[in-house]
Amino acid sequence: MKLNMENLNQRWTVQRMLGMMTLVLLVGQCSAFYVPGVAPVEFKKGQKIDVKAVKMTSTHTQLPYEYYSLQLCLPKNGTVVYKSENLGEVLRGDRIVNTPYEVRMAENIQCKLLCNSKDRPMNWDHEQSAKVAERIRHEYFVHLYVVVYEVGQLYTHELNTDIFYHSRIIDNLPVATKFVNPDTMELQFEHGYRLGQTNGPNVFINNHLRFRLFYHLHSENQYRVVGFEVETLSINKNSLSFDGDTCIFPDNPKPQAVTPSGRTELFFTYSVDWQESSVKWASRWDIYLGMNDVQIHWFSIINSLVVVFFLSGEMKRLLGLLIAK
Repeated sequence: MKLNMENLNQRWTVQRMLGMMTLVLLVGQCSAFYVPGVAPVEFKKGQKIDVKAVKMTSTHTQLPYEYYSLQLCLPKNGTVVYKSENLGEVLRGDRIVNTPYEVRMAENIQCKLLCNSKDRPMNWDHEQSAKVAERIRHEYFVHLYVVVYEVGQLYTHELNTDIFYHSRIIDNLPVATKFVNPDTMELQFEHGYRLGQTNGPNVFINNHLRFRLFYHLHSENQYRVVGFEVETLSINKNSLSFDGDTCIFPDNPKPQAVTPSGRTELFFTYSVDWQESSVKWASRWDIYLGMNDVQIHWFSIINSLVVVFFLSGEMKRLLGLLIAK
């Protein structure tokens, strides 16, 4: 009996050693792979980069809205295409959709009309103007991303709804707005950009976006996007002039007001400024780690903790029943 126990112990020791060796070999194989979405993405100069919209959000209402819930500029062909989403995106309320912004690697754009023409501005009726004004008063933000590859099935959706705060995606890198904290005078960033701002009873929309994108030159003609910032401006349509396809505006243009009780005519414009950066691919998310939320929603935090503790307790109870059997 003693001999049999020794044989069993020896077999168990050999099996454990074989198992550990197999695990080490598997770890060695796994080290050759990138986690999906983390691998560096290289672009060539002039390569098109799609700017996607995600949603509009507000810390005051906690209600996300899709990008085309407001009457904004449609893509060139007029077709709105939504990306199929995973479970996490659905739970976050993301609605990733194409936009008419045209961005190409390392190619600057001084100022360009996003839609319509210089003789035919965007025209909002009083209902649409009131909806936009309400969302601006609720401090809705627009989130942007840059994307190259679309994964999954796409489907078409005819535009017949309105929008709140929106987001876009560039190479899975969300847009950020730079600002100076008035209390600490420190340079900080916030997610997305503000749909507009208010001044007393007056409401103004940010209808010009100045994209500032940063690239790291990995090797000859291999560019990596390492930063995506946006600066917003409100420009009255009468402050704009045109030289061919290029729009021109003064240094301190009159802001574009939104009239909640009447019609609003405006242009949507944008510019693109590329800058070379020493930031490496692995460090491109650093600015987002230092972001401070403007409001802590304790109810949401407590609600999440209660759900986690409840599920943990249920899991512990089920495991206890299984072990008892």
